[in-house]
Amino acid sequence: MKRVIRAVLAAVVLCLASAGVLAGLPPASAAALTQVTNFGTNPTNLNMYIYVPDRVAARPALLVLTHYCGGSAGAIFNGNGHDYVTAADRYGYVIVVPEVTRSEKCFDVSTPAALRRDGGGDSTGVMAMVAWARQRYNVDPERIVVSGFSSGAMMTNVLAAQYPDVFAAGSAFSGVPAGCFATTNGSLWNGQCSGGQIIKTAQQWGDLARSMYPGYTGRYPRMQLWHGSTDTTLHYNNFGEEIKQWTNLHGLSQTPAFTDRPQSNWTRTRYGVTSAQATVEGISISGVGHQLPMSGQLAYAITFLGLDGGGSSTPSPSPSPSPSPSPSGNTGALRGVGSGRCLDVSGASQANGAAVNIWDCNGAANQRWTSNSSGELRVYGGKCLDVNGAGTADGSAVIIWDCNGQNNQKWRFNADGTITAVGANKCLDVSGYGTANGTKVHIWTCTGATNQKWNRA
Repeated sequence: MKRVIRAVLAAVVLCLASAGVLAGLPPASAAALTQVTNFGTNPTNLNMYIYVPDRVAARPALLVLTHYCGGSAGAIFNGNGHDYVTAADRYGYVIVVPEVTRSEKCFDVSTPAALRRDGGGDSTGVMAMVAWARQRYNVDPERIVVSGFSSGAMMTNVLAAQYPDVFAAGSAFSGVPAGCFATTNGSLWNGQCSGGQIIKTAQQWGDLARSMYPGYTGRYPRMQLWHGSTDTTLHYNNFGEEIKQWTNLHGLSQTPAFTDRPQSNWTRTRYGVTSAQATVEGISISGVGHQLPMSGQLAYAITFLGLDGGGSSTPSPSPSPSPSPSPSGNTGALRGVGSGRCLDVSGASQANGAAVNIWDCNGAANQRWTSNSSGELRVYGGKCLDVNGAGTADGSAVIIWDCNGQNNQKWRFNADGTITAVGANKCLDVSGYGTANGTKVHIWTCTGATNQKWNRA
């Protein structure tokens, strides 16, 4: 009889655990959209769902994916957001999917509580989900990003404005500027904004976003904005107003620095940094209404958000990160072991020949290096870490230059944390064992000293 009772109790515990009831935790091996309960402060009774691939990166990115009006976590996960899921399986990042429970099934981006940081609206609950996921899955704090569609795109703008110190980038499909949908009568719908009738200057839109986090003076997330030109649900005028807001938040001109057509009915404009991870990017889809994202579009968002630089993966939940950088497919800062400072393009220059030094780690674009299977270390998307003049002598300068595939732009990551210049067979070295901001980086005969060792910040 005692054996029978113990077996029954064990079965009950197993059922509760598989349902995610115990401590609100999903099963350790996920590979499915799993509900999490008791995740923290949740003033508007949102549901939290999480997707953790079978093999999660040692230091994974985190994507917050927000659904459209009338949608649900399951609908966006299995529907027009599913390309994010298949990419998570490939790159090892984690996805948090908030779900609205109010009858409208729309995110609140309208009420006063919703439009201020930690104000007690939907965004407060979403940030509790982010905090929960960060703690459990060893998330890279420099790679927390957000994307959403329609109502979720509006929430993407709001989250990025309210929590610019948390999110690195956002991608909004068919949204409106942060604060545009504000109401004072308790309604969650603003007809003037949806109709494209609210027009402001770039400064006014920027100030409205800044008012959501008073006193903040740091950087704002990179932002990618998508809109169909015949959208009447959230009028196409909102696309231009979003661009005004985000260029202003970044201190940029509204005149594009780059324009192209990735597809025949697309017009893509970039502001500030013009690489695939631009500071601000707008993509207008001609002849298309309120039906984004369409097939193939999320691939562009995945690259923009930096989700395709996930690094090596290990069974979930993830262990502590490796002390040395992954050999390929990884994006982030490279911190000198001896100095504690990061590999940095001097003055954030994008010019060929710009010097490379060490500087306080700050997460800026001039400190984000992507290693790839070709052995390159890329910055700004199209510039490579380069040994000046293909030099091989001790002290040869390290600079950035347009990527060209030559051996003086190829680097090998070693198990001891050193990085070897393939063409010279010498190590990436901080000059004179320096630790001060601005100390130059060059190549030198490999010694194994700490001024030649690097890890991912």
